[in-house]
Formats: sequence, structure tokens, C-alpha cells
Amino acid sequence: MRVETGSLHQHPLGARLSSVDAYRGLVMFLMLAEVLHLCAVSAARPDSMFWKLLCHQQTHAAWVGCSLHDLIQPGFYFLVGVALPFSIASRRARGQAFASMLGHAVGRSLILVGLGLIMIAVHPRRWMWQFDETLEQIGLAYPFVFLLAFRRPRERWIAFGVILTGYWLWFALTPLPRPDFNYAAAGVPADWLSEHRLAGFAAHWQKNSNPAWAFDRWFLNLFPRNTPYAGSVEGLTTLNFIPSIGTMLLGLAAGDLLRGTRPPWGKVRRLALAGALLLPMGWVLGALGVCPVVKAIWTPSWVLFSGGWCFLFLAAFYAFVDVGGMRRWVFPLIVIGSNSIVAYGIAHFYPALAYNSLKRVVGDGMFRIFGDAYEALVYGSVVLLGYWLFLFILYWRKLRLRI
Repeated sequence: MRVETGSLHQHPLGARLSSVDAYRGLVMFLMLAEVLHLCAVSAARPDSMFWKLLCHQQTHAAWVGCSLHDLIQPGFYFLVGVALPFSIASRRARGQAFASMLGHAVGRSLILVGLGLIMIAVHPRRWMWQFDETLEQIGLAYPFVFLLAFRRPRERWIAFGVILTGYWLWFALTPLPRPDFNYAAAGVPADWLSEHRLAGFAAHWQKNSNPAWAFDRWFLNLFPRNTPYAGSVEGLTTLNFIPSIGTMLLGLAAGDLLRGTRPPWGKVRRLALAGALLLPMGWVLGALGVCPVVKAIWTPSWVLFSGGWCFLFLAAFYAFVDVGGMRRWVFPLIVIGSNSIVAYGIAHFYPALAYNSLKRVVGDGMFRIFGDAYEALVYGSVVLLGYWLFLFILYWRKLRLRI
């Protein structure tokens, strides 16, 4: 890791693409905004559809489906791919050889996996061997995406198709669990299963009874553990990194487009068209029961569906910020996106270690200015503002943490 003042997202002529930082800033803002506890407000105001809607958008889908909160992780992956062509071009311009760049990519992957393990250990305050969280998944996938970045676009698209089709076939051809399969022993409560159980062919992608889960039952129990690994509460798996390579490859294609010489509005149209094609493709696959749209196990249909949203978000930011010149309107997001690793660390470390520290200093009375129902929201807003001010100081001092 290093602190630097340089930029990763440069247009071939040298102008900075603020849209990339702004989109990354939105992704990280949605993560940081968990401190607002919108669902707590919704619980205190059960008759309000407005707060129910906000709560839903700040909550992950139970299994099949998507909320705004579910688009955080694919946005992060997609933007890793977007940044890669700029990073490679910058290193080539400095005269770095392929071997040096490959070594950096492998080192970056190991650091990301290590950071991910540390962040997982913060919450239970003990070391846990687990490889299904965001930084670890990026670390596992990144070397493959890096190598594919040096191949022709046609070869990348072939790899994209092979990865998604092969992963789909693996799930589809794996026999379904026996009727007496013990879901409770795999960490799936009966009440959850009664509401979210998949039927028919879609059952091949059921929570904690799919082949990726079976791999983790073997793989994660090779590591020392206090209790045997039975399954993730959320249904996440280590092998999610394989289809997530597809998400990063979509970002890589978008990055190549942004670096290209097409007219700006031509780039906007292509980004928007890609989103308009991918999003319904993923949804149709899920609606037909061919492959359910499930973020937790990163199904191929989820790669297409969420990738469509990523293209549309990037198209909107690029059109609004870089083409339309509206940078000042998204400046707060640019501040966050310029130091995404720091923002990610804040989102994980501060709530886990010292969320109520401010209350212990000033008391909690001032946070009830709008009543008890909004106490968590007011407190979270103050904390969120503190996050942003800290990131603004780093931005103002031109300090950026890079891996």
C-alpha cells in the first residue's frame, strides 16, 4: 500500500475523468450511509411507506431480487475493471515491463485478501478464515482480470461467455439435494426456507445446498476453526469470485471505451445501450427460471442484471459530469470516491469499534431533536458528516491511499 497524489483515471489527452470518481463515490456513500439506520426509523414509523421504501433500499434482498444496496458490490467490482486500462496505460508510459506489472497485480491481490481477512476479524474480534467478502473476492479475481486485460477484446468476450456458461452448467448439472436434506444443519432456518425456497429447476441455486456451498464445506474446514463450517448466514461462497470476473470484465470493456477516441456522446450512447441490453437479459433469465438473479452467490444472471445497472450508472455520470461539465454538483461524491479504500475501511472499522463514542462524549439528548423515532438517523447523519470531512481533508491535502 502507498499514499500518493497521482490519478488513475486519465483521458488519453490528460484530462481527469471525474465521472469514475463520482460513481465510485456513490458506491462508497451507499456503504457509509448504513450508519443512518433507515430501517430503525421505519420500525419506529411503521405506517410510513416512505421510510419502508428507504429501509428496503438499504437492505439486501433475502435471496432472489435486488435493492439499491445490492448494487454496491457489483459497482465496486465493475469500477475495478474500469480503472484497469488507465492503470496499465499509466504504467506503460512510465516504462514498466509486463513482469513488473504482473508482480504488482499479484501483490495487490494478496494485500486485498489480507485486508479482507482483517476486516472480517474486527466484528467477532477473532480471526476467521473466510473468503467471501468484497476485498477478498476482488483479490482472488484480480490476477485473472489483469491477464485478460492484455488480450484482444474478442478473446475477453469469449472468456466472459465461457466463465458464465461454465459456472451456470456446473450448478445446473449438479444433482439437487435429497428431499430429506437438513437445511437447518447448513445454517438455513425453516422460517426463511418456507418463504424463499426455490422450486423446480431454479432450486439448483438454493441457499446453502448448491455446489459452491459444498466446496466451502470442504475448503473452509481445512483451516483451523472453533466450530466446523456449516454455511454462510447470507449464503455467500468463496467461489463467487469466478463469476465476479465477468463483472470486472464488463468494467474493463467500459474502461477501454472511455479511453478510446470516440466522440463523448458516442461513448454515452454505447454505455447506455450496453446497460439497456444486459439488464433485461439478466432479468429474463431469472423470470424464466433458467438462472435466478441472486447476488449472494453471484449467479450468471446477476452478472448480466447488475452489470446492466453499472453501465447505466456510468453512462449517467459520464454524461452529467465529464460531458456536461457538472462536476461541482457531484463534488461530495468525488471526495469520497478519490479515497475509496479509506472509505471502505471507515465503513467497516468505525461502526464495529466505536459507533457510540460520540454519544459517550456529548450525551444522546441532542440527537433527539426531532423525537425518539429519528434519533438513530440524526446521530448517523452527524457520524456520516464526520466521515466526509475526514475524507475531504485527505482530498484537500491530495493524499490518496492506493494498493
